Amino acid sequence: MLVPLLAALVAAALAGLIAERWATTSLHETLDRSLLLTARAVEAEIDRFRALPDVAGEDARIRAALLDPRSLDAANRYLETVSAHAGAADLFLINAEGQAIAASNWNRPGSFVGEHYSFRPYFTLAMESGRGQFYAIGVTTGVPGYFLSTRVTSGNQTGVLVVKLDLWPLQATWRSAGAQVALADADGVIFLSGREDWLYRPLASLGPDALARLAATRTYDGVDLAQSPPLLPRAPLGADATGDGWIARLTAVEGTGWRLIAARPSADVTGLALGWALIAALLALAAAAGLKTWEQRRQLIALRLSQSERLEVMVTTRTADLAREVEARRQAESDLRAAQEHLIHAEKMAALGRMSTAIVHEISQPLAAMEATLAAAEIGLPASDAGTAPRLATARGLIRRMQRTTRHLKSFGRKEAGERKLIDLCPVIASALELVTPRARAVGVIPSFTPASVTVMAGAVRMEQVAVNLILNALDAVEGHPAAAVTVTLGAADGKAHLTVTDTGPGIAADVLPRVIEPFFSTKTTEGLGLGLAISKAILSEFGGDLVITSTPGLGTTVTVSLPLAEPLREAAE
Repeated sequence: MLVPLLAALVAAALAGLIAERWATTSLHETLDRSLLLTARAVEAEIDRFRALPDVAGEDARIRAALLDPRSLDAANRYLETVSAHAGAADLFLINAEGQAIAASNWNRPGSFVGEHYSFRPYFTLAMESGRGQFYAIGVTTGVPGYFLSTRVTSGNQTGVLVVKLDLWPLQATWRSAGAQVALADADGVIFLSGREDWLYRPLASLGPDALARLAATRTYDGVDLAQSPPLLPRAPLGADATGDGWIARLTAVEGTGWRLIAARPSADVTGLALGWALIAALLALAAAAGLKTWEQRRQLIALRLSQSERLEVMVTTRTADLAREVEARRQAESDLRAAQEHLIHAEKMAALGRMSTAIVHEISQPLAAMEATLAAAEIGLPASDAGTAPRLATARGLIRRMQRTTRHLKSFGRKEAGERKLIDLCPVIASALELVTPRARAVGVIPSFTPASVTVMAGAVRMEQVAVNLILNALDAVEGHPAAAVTVTLGAADGKAHLTVTDTGPGIAADVLPRVIEPFFSTKTTEGLGLGLAISKAILSEFGGDLVITSTPGLGTTVTVSLPLAEPLREAAE
């Protein structure tokens, strides 16, 4: 039972702490809203009379009263009328010596006329800076009020016009509504309060200087502030304050130097926290009881199902074995399919080799006989026949080329290593371009080529054969195509020679592109055995090179041949 009890205590503590923080935050938000509304009400009440001294001070009767005592009666009646219409408590005029010479209450008991107020801050501030404001208990009437003052100048005479506001109606409203709201002055003394026990009490203990200053200005005349107990043990820091049984928030009232306080009983927060702590403790105990009951049932079910679990383990083990067997069979089938594909490819290549050998055997002897016949004809030509000899030489060259091609076709199936020597690819490409010139003229496109000297280790004739195959393929692709162009580029980079043949033909579909290098595969519908790219790939492999084809349908095709640069050039490039 110790574990559930500890869990209940921990849950109660955490729930109480969280609830207390949440309730405190919620209470602060409520108090802040109350402060905002109350501050707006206080500011509105003061702003309603803030301009009254300035307006009244502009009247000729007020200015005349400063210069001529005979005008005081008119000034008294004017101030009485203005005060009655504006709803202010009192209006009075003070001369430069601090004596009230005219007032709205001139004809009532407790009149300000003849009283001296030079000690009041609202008088000294107005005389110094032109304006003043001050809250205090009236030394003449004993009624608290907020004083707004303005300096008035008439000729060589200066005075101060003061309006007294009665803020006690605000306090009466707070008390009738039961609002725990209070106003404190700049020294922290509460002068308006919805709670009677807070009135004329400082928020924190007042120092000797503050007490002396308040006594000199008779701010709270008749109140012994030194004996008034403070509400807080120390001055509040920020907007939060906590007293005996209450929680409060403070805010400044703009333009007055006052602080507005709104409070609520702290018992609300404590009660909510204790309630949630109790609920959490009960829930924790209920959860512990539920867990105990569940554990007992689990043990009973475990006893009954122990044999079933053994059977499930056996079934699981057998299922895993079957899964491994199925996976092994799938892998074996995959390996078998791959082996079959390799065998088919090997058989295809073997068939190609046998066919190449048969073709070479069938046409090599007739080609040799034709070459010998042309040689004999060349020898028997008369010396005067200068035009026939070049034609016979050209025919013999073409026959020798056909003989070389048949030998290369024979070597394709056998993967024989070709002869390698140091060659410059530039004249090889130029010769290939010359060979394809008749086909280029028939298509109507002359391939563009910028010569560049690039040296590799390869066979000149076989590289010429590769170039011819690639250029003829490009010419076939652009035949009849608008904006046809074939570009041949030769260069070197990263230790390799690069031969690029680009055409602007229709391009090759993505599903067909991987198969174009296969033997006997061709995209041409009228002619071609599909051996050009396959033979070129085989020749380049013998020389340590590679062939890459990229194509964009509708834009064209680019074939790039890469060969290792000859060692001297590679070392120079590095």
